[in-house]
Amino acid sequence: MEIILTIAAFIVGVGIGFLALKYLFGQKIDSAKGKADKIVADARSEGKEILIVAKDEALREKEAVKKEFAVKEKEVVELERSLRGREVSLDRKFDQLELERKNLVKKGDEVENLKQSLRDLRIKQEESLERIAKMDREQAKEVLLGLVEKEGKDELLRKIKEINSTIKEEADSRARMVIATAIQRLAPDFSAETTISAVAIPSDEMKGRIIGREGRNIQSFEKVTGVDLIIDDTPEMVVLSSFDPLRRAIAKVSLEKLVADGRINPTRIEEVYDKAKKEVAEDIRKAGEEAAYEVGVAGLSPEVIKILGRLKYRTSYGQNQLRHSIEVSLISGLLAEELGADVKIAKTAGLLHDLGKAVDQDVPGNHAVISADIARKYKIDPRIIHAIEAHHEDIAIESVEAAIVQAADAISSARPGARRESLDTYIKRLKDLENIASGFDGVEKSFAIQAGREVRVIVIPEEIDDLATEKLSKEIAKKIESEMQYPGTIKVNVIREVRAQEIAK
Repeated sequence: MEIILTIAAFIVGVGIGFLALKYLFGQKIDSAKGKADKIVADARSEGKEILIVAKDEALREKEAVKKEFAVKEKEVVELERSLRGREVSLDRKFDQLELERKNLVKKGDEVENLKQSLRDLRIKQEESLERIAKMDREQAKEVLLGLVEKEGKDELLRKIKEINSTIKEEADSRARMVIATAIQRLAPDFSAETTISAVAIPSDEMKGRIIGREGRNIQSFEKVTGVDLIIDDTPEMVVLSSFDPLRRAIAKVSLEKLVADGRINPTRIEEVYDKAKKEVAEDIRKAGEEAAYEVGVAGLSPEVIKILGRLKYRTSYGQNQLRHSIEVSLISGLLAEELGADVKIAKTAGLLHDLGKAVDQDVPGNHAVISADIARKYKIDPRIIHAIEAHHEDIAIESVEAAIVQAADAISSARPGARRESLDTYIKRLKDLENIASGFDGVEKSFAIQAGREVRVIVIPEEIDDLATEKLSKEIAKKIESEMQYPGTIKVNVIREVRAQEIAK
């Protein structure tokens, strides 16, 4: 029972509690609902204001867009109007071009017709020319080609002359500058030797002593010295004559000693001659040393110095060979300086280039080859030996120094007053020049002029044309170079002259 009461009480309590809770929740819900309604009412009031603002903003935006659209629409309208104008202009130009095309086609047809007319006319002219000239097309073509070939030759000849003239002017200008600079810095003295030497005597009474009783003194003197002693009517003077300058020098020293001493007899002549030989040998040594010192060449062996000194008593065409060697050495050195070559080699080769002339009377062969052999014997620099051996082109020139020595030798030998030729040698050289020039085909006459420094060649104009004259001058010059020995240069002047002559009656 109690349990039931308890349960019933529990149930009643639960029901009361449920009702109480329901009541409380109902109040809360009513309160919340009132608040919500208030909020909704407030929201509706604020929403209306926002909507009104939004509508105003939308209207303003719409007006702005309308204005912008109106501007763009106006621009589009203007663009369309411009495009329509351009389209009209293009249509007009197209129509004009089409008209011009039609005109060009028409003119093209007219040109083609004109060309055909010209071709027909040319054919008629060629036929007329063939009838008049009595030549067919091929013959006329050959004649025309001949004329063109001749004009081409003339043009080629003109070009060759222009090129040759330009090259010659430049080469001559450069050569003159180098040589002038070298010679300007060189002023060597020059002594010319002859085949005779004069010895002064105090009185004509001395001539009798020199001759001696029955001529035995003069005979002994000539026998010992190998020199002819000429005693003539010249007052206070006797003459020594010999082709060998060294013998003549020894004889002159011997005679001067005999005249100064006054005792002249065969025995005394032999004693004085031996002393004179020693003095001349010493003079030769000194001359060689002085020559080497003068040009600034050092290190030569004593034997080479002696051979070099002997050139003091050797002449070539009246030119003293030692002075010539010194001159060539100095010119070679100056030219080498100007051209940037080896000065020492050029100077040494120039000094020793004619060593062979000191012994060529005892040794057979060309003096340039002999000079080179002497240099080899005493172990001189091979480059110097080559320049010595090549200075007369006995071998091909392979160095700048060799070319310089050759040029310096020609300058020294060919300068005015350096050499003298005998009449026979001079005449022979002139004849050889004329014979060489006359030996070519087409040559009518040749003349050697300007003391053999120019050969003037007259050619037959019907056989030699203008172009061939250039070739002929070169061939003559090459043959002269290969077959003749001569100082300096020889100018070859080929002349072609055509004359037209008629007689008026």
